[in-house]
Amino acid sequence: MEMEFSVFSLNISPEKGTEKTPINSIRVISSGFENDAHAGNWHRQISLLDHESVVDFAERSGLLIKPGDFGENITTEGIDITLLTPGLIIEGSDGLRLKVTQVGKECHGDDCTIYQKVGKCIMPKRGVFCRVLSPGHLHHGDILTLTETE
Repeated sequence: MEMEFSVFSLNISPEKGTEKTPINSIRVISSGFENDAHAGNWHRQISLLDHESVVDFAERSGLLIKPGDFGENITTEGIDITLLTPGLIIEGSDGLRLKVTQVGKECHGDDCTIYQKVGKCIMPKRGVFCRVLSPGHLHHGDILTLTETE
């Protein structure tokens, strides 16, 4: 199984629990996105959320929601996010390799600016988390490949 999808947006923030700011490119180091608060020695170094879910949430809520508002590092486009399950590998150019480690997470509720802003969060059900296997670079519009092998 190989599937391609694209990077709709790359997003970083200096603090956890806040919306992230879109950027054009990022260096992915062994601990995650360079200069992002979620980088570290753990299994949720990089988070992904599909653009289609962001648009759907915005339409249903009537709120202006943009990529990064749910705290995701990579806003994807062109793949059913539910296909990204633990153990699968995401490959990019420049040797970048990520391993899917978790789907969904606990919402921090009132302690999270995202929750405060929108009243609920889609990351507990739609968010995908990865750890870095091989560092590299990512750019807005890059094509990523989902594979089964590490």
